[in-house]
Amino acid sequence: MSNQYDVISMGSSVIDNFLYSGIRERKGLICFPIGTKIKIKEIEFSVGGGGANTSVCFSHLGLKAGYLGKIGRGSNSEIILKKLRENGVDFLGVRGKEHAGYSAILEGDKKHRTILTYKGASDNLKISEIELGRLKTKWFYFTSMADESFKSQKKIAEFARKRGIRVAYNPSSYQTKFGAEYLRPILKNTDVLTLNKEEAQMLVKSGNLFKGLRKLGPEIVCITDGEGEGGVYDGEFLYRFWPNKVKVKEMTGAGDAFGSSFIAGLIKLGDAERALKMAMANAELVIQKHGGQSGLLEWEEMEKIIKAKRFRIKREEL
Repeated sequence: MSNQYDVISMGSSVIDNFLYSGIRERKGLICFPIGTKIKIKEIEFSVGGGGANTSVCFSHLGLKAGYLGKIGRGSNSEIILKKLRENGVDFLGVRGKEHAGYSAILEGDKKHRTILTYKGASDNLKISEIELGRLKTKWFYFTSMADESFKSQKKIAEFARKRGIRVAYNPSSYQTKFGAEYLRPILKNTDVLTLNKEEAQMLVKSGNLFKGLRKLGPEIVCITDGEGEGGVYDGEFLYRFWPNKVKVKEMTGAGDAFGSSFIAGLIKLGDAERALKMAMANAELVIQKHGGQSGLLEWEEMEKIIKAKRFRIKREEL
């Protein structure tokens, strides 16, 4: 396959099982008593995982998108492949013998959630299994991977740098908890880094978070903080932003929608502030629906929204 992609997402793909328990949240905990049977109010299944979610988002926004990851055999893996095809995403990965990834997402009465995730095949992607000749792209978008897949991600980051391919990276807390040195092989080859405030503080122990993260390699740094103030720093300007208040149904996939929409904005518009509007708009809509891919905007819809909708963004020098 010699197609030129706009962006290839590298990350996990899982089947998400949403369990709406209605259990009362107490002191930041969702607690289930042992030895009992608890009725679930509602159950829903969808395809998720950072690699799948972001590649679908890119495709919706009019970019030629590919997905690089490892899936297993069986019905769940076929569901994942079908979902990618339906959304115009090319599968550039590997079929393994393992089970597909699977997550059980437990939601309490205040809409907070705990995720029990089994990565399965997603964490077993070896660099020797990847057909590098198929990876003809302008951008890579990395989401969190572990074990063999993380090793492969480091190799792909080097591959990208040697070929002038830009890299966006959205690590999660189970990577950032190991510190900046652990992620340095990817960070030094990263153009755009997106993460939340807690994750940023794991990588930069003191001083300004934006400047500290930029010293690790990325040209542009984006830090989110849930419903609180976030920021994007490009080395010259800091774009502070405040998410709009909306009725939240489910938070899973909000970070994927935000990060991939921001990169899509940079690719299509070449402007950090308008790209940030795209990120805010898509994340806002995703959290109002169930599942990490529900509510994702098509490009024509996005164009209208970023022109008409008000976004709280303030640009300043840092």
